[in-house]
Amino acid sequence: MSSYAKELEIAQLAVQRAAILTKRVFHEKAKGTVSKDDKSPVTIGDFGAQALIIAALKHNFPEDEIVAEEEAAQLREDANLRTTIWDLVKGTSLSDAGAEAALGGPIKSEDDLLTFIDYGNSKGGSKGRIWAIDPIDGTKGFLRGGQYAVCLALMVDGDVKVGVLGCPNLPVDDSAPLSGSMESGQTDEGKGCLFSGVLGQGATSRPLTTGALASSQKISMKAITDIAAATFCESVEAGHSAHGDQAEIAKKLGITNPSVRMDSQAKYASIARGAGDIYLRLPVSASYQEKIWDHAAGDLIVREAGGAVTDIHGKRLDFSIGRTLANNKGVVAAPAGGHAKVLAVVQEVLGSK
Repeated sequence: MSSYAKELEIAQLAVQRAAILTKRVFHEKAKGTVSKDDKSPVTIGDFGAQALIIAALKHNFPEDEIVAEEEAAQLREDANLRTTIWDLVKGTSLSDAGAEAALGGPIKSEDDLLTFIDYGNSKGGSKGRIWAIDPIDGTKGFLRGGQYAVCLALMVDGDVKVGVLGCPNLPVDDSAPLSGSMESGQTDEGKGCLFSGVLGQGATSRPLTTGALASSQKISMKAITDIAAATFCESVEAGHSAHGDQAEIAKKLGITNPSVRMDSQAKYASIARGAGDIYLRLPVSASYQEKIWDHAAGDLIVREAGGAVTDIHGKRLDFSIGRTLANNKGVVAAPAGGHAKVLAVVQEVLGSK
């Protein structure tokens, strides 16, 4: 059985290199956005980070498929945007020569940039090796200097085997408590974590660097002895998760700690290392289907850290259907020992509506 050692190393370095670009975009580009058809903000960092990650994957695993969020059609039509992104991408590299070489070095041309972005058009599914990328998960958090994540996961025959999350604005200190101040205006001081998980091998965190990988440490969820003392993580955007239902669930569980709201899969990472306890993403519409790239890495990292992750019906998240979690509704993530109790209250509150 594969240990996925090479896949893990390349994924970690690829996310680390992409995070250098996203931080540059934030600091240099005045938080500019380009509208997308669905009106969610998308940044030049999205395109640049996706291209850098796919280039690294294609250099090392040329036959693998890739599911990613962005496509290059807009860049083919907008020369100014294309040039802005190309200037960023060609100037972004890891400072360690060996690490950069492992990723295949720089992208060679603007045409290659567009080609790499468009490699992310796999339909996903239950057969073969498929990577899922969210180059900047939590664009609104990113734009306000709050939480966002660079997300990468490898699925083999529909099962997530490797997951990596780069969280540039989370504290390096795994024991740092969650606070509402994490949602905006974060500085670089003491910030930046790279979280990883491999199926059956546990989960780790390490500081994000600009070169070779830093040394890692194992992470694990906090065992909940008293669920009333737990802390919830939830989405900032009410459009992403039903805040009212969440408040009712907290009340029924006896939880009085205020929920910490943050964007992106930084929520999965935070509970995986015990900084928070429970992550709920409650359905806001009957028709909405979650995207696989928004959950694949975080789902694995939490489970490898001793957590349980299901949808609101108690089913494991199913990444084998395609580009969405078509067989699932919502997300309930909690320490394995407390998950059943949390799930029962979730079902009680949602079932009473």
